[in-house]
Amino acid sequence: MIDNRFKIANKIFKSRLIVGTGKYKSFSECAKAIKTSGADIVTVAVRRVNISNKNKARLMDYIDPKKITYLPNTAGCFTAEDAIRTLRLAREIGGWKLVKLEVLGDKKNLFPEMIETLRSTELLTKEGFKVMVYCNDDPLMAKRLENAGAVAIMPLAAPIGSGLGIQNKVNIKIIRKQTKLPLIIDAGIGQASDASIAMELGCDGVLINTAIARAKNPIQMAEAMKLAVISGRKSFLSGRINPNLFGSASTTNKGII
Repeated sequence: MIDNRFKIANKIFKSRLIVGTGKYKSFSECAKAIKTSGADIVTVAVRRVNISNKNKARLMDYIDPKKITYLPNTAGCFTAEDAIRTLRLAREIGGWKLVKLEVLGDKKNLFPEMIETLRSTELLTKEGFKVMVYCNDDPLMAKRLENAGAVAIMPLAAPIGSGLGIQNKVNIKIIRKQTKLPLIIDAGIGQASDASIAMELGCDGVLINTAIARAKNPIQMAEAMKLAVISGRKSFLSGRINPNLFGSASTTNKGII
């Protein structure tokens, strides 16, 4: 039996759609999109989004952290030291221990630097953080992250912000089969069908930012992504028919005239 609850680090969430808070035209637009999406987890780039300076507009003024779970992330970090320092700061500001780790290898492709990512996961876990890890779609490395104490595996579908959709379904399927941790597609989603495909592959959720924030109509796209995640999950749970190269009549020959 498949446990249909979306549980991360022993906390249960209603929505399987996680939404980023960057790239919107305003905090107001961001808040509207998140409300429409139904998401109850939002990622927050600690180094880029104002969450502490009360003299300037703060994300918290628009999205209540008592109602929506904030997931601090380390966007913009390229070393383990920077990532760890950033998340320690997040813990000091808001007491957050459930975090998203993101250690990048370069500024052009924004692929994860997996050696630094693995090292960061080990160190942060020892400090009591519950680490959700952005990673490549390598099944071997995903298993190492799980063994290092990660609470969720978050492989990219394609480069961050590319909108290319899932490029390697085979690896995602392998990671799904070998891990009991929540598997969340992170980065590369471009349209609602991409989100639905991720869920049909057996992923537990998807994280989307650019595809919503940069859409011509972010609010409408947020709703589309919400419905796509729900639809994809229902499709996965329903159990698809086996693919067949040949046609099969919808009705039997019994009683044929």
